Amino acid sequence: QVTLVESGGGSVQAGGSLTLSCAVSGSTMGTNFAGWFRQAPGKEREAVAAVWTRGRGTPFVDDTLKGRFSISRDDANNTLYLQMNNLKNGDTATYYCAIGAVRNLSRRDLNAPPAVDYWGQGTQVTVSS
Repeated sequence: QVTLVESGGGSVQAGGSLTLSCAVSGSTMGTNFAGWFRQAPGKEREAVAAVWTRGRGTPFVDDTLKGRFSISRDDANNTLYLQMNNLKNGDTATYYCAIGAVRNLSRRDLNAPPAVDYWGQGTQVTVSS
């Protein structure tokens, strides 16, 4: 049984920063990436950023978020992070930690079911002007 527990969400003013954390426990056998997705009201869930869980390949960050968002992992503590800077109103969403398996760390592959095997419960990020 895999458990993903997110933390770090909250309310922030535009231009501010937040760091989301995801504590991973359990066996992740059969998976090869860990990442963050988000879902805004009335929109589909979409991939934000992802990393391979083994090795040090190039992480994925959605093109629209590059320069503001970054992803990292702490293998010693089984924790995944999402650093979000210069937050905008459009970043308001529920953010989910996820683990799964894909052929490529790409927007297409990450957003295509059944990429994700396990989801966290989600953490709300609200950005206000």
